[in-house]
Amino acid sequence: MKRIGILGGTFNPIHIGHLTIAEMAFEQLKLDKVIFVPSYLPPHKSERNVAPAKDRYHMVRLAVQGNPRFAVSDYEVKKKGKSYSIKTVKHFHACHPTGTKFFFIIGSDLLPTLYKWKRIDEILKIVSFVSVNRPGFKEQKSKIKVKSIAVPGLQTSSSFVRNRIILRKTVRYLVPDNVLKYIKKNKLYMRSNSRKG
Repeated sequence: MKRIGILGGTFNPIHIGHLTIAEMAFEQLKLDKVIFVPSYLPPHKSERNVAPAKDRYHMVRLAVQGNPRFAVSDYEVKKKGKSYSIKTVKHFHACHPTGTKFFFIIGSDLLPTLYKWKRIDEILKIVSFVSVNRPGFKEQKSKIKVKSIAVPGLQTSSSFVRNRIILRKTVRYLVPDNVLKYIKKNKLYMRSNSRKG
């Protein structure tokens, strides 16, 4: 029976924290693969300061290159529109053999509102939720049964990386080298409003 982890997010941009979470989830949950799923447009975020979906997708691809444990899906990017988890988990459920066990990896900061997610009852029939402790957030409680995994205390966030780029400060070692080259080449986050597309 295959065990697949789903790690969705804006990845604006992807950084070492995301990659560490995926690696630890792979190990602790004994997964066969972790699939990164960049969102086209997250339902709870404004478009301001969000790089175009195609750029965020390419950065994730660059970041996971050479790691056979990881894969990247362009499902939400191609689908466009708001990215709701119910459609994504149904897509992966349909694409994998019967009996595949899915683990949906989320930050612990989402736990208090998890029960409010669109069609959460249907999602729970397809996936098991796994929460990752995030530095700076106290332990949260959930009305829904969730497994927790421990990840070393990396306090990097995408907003921290973006702010450093805007201020023309170094982000070396916060993002993979090939991702940093992509950001520079495409002038992402160089000013407060990213390119639209």
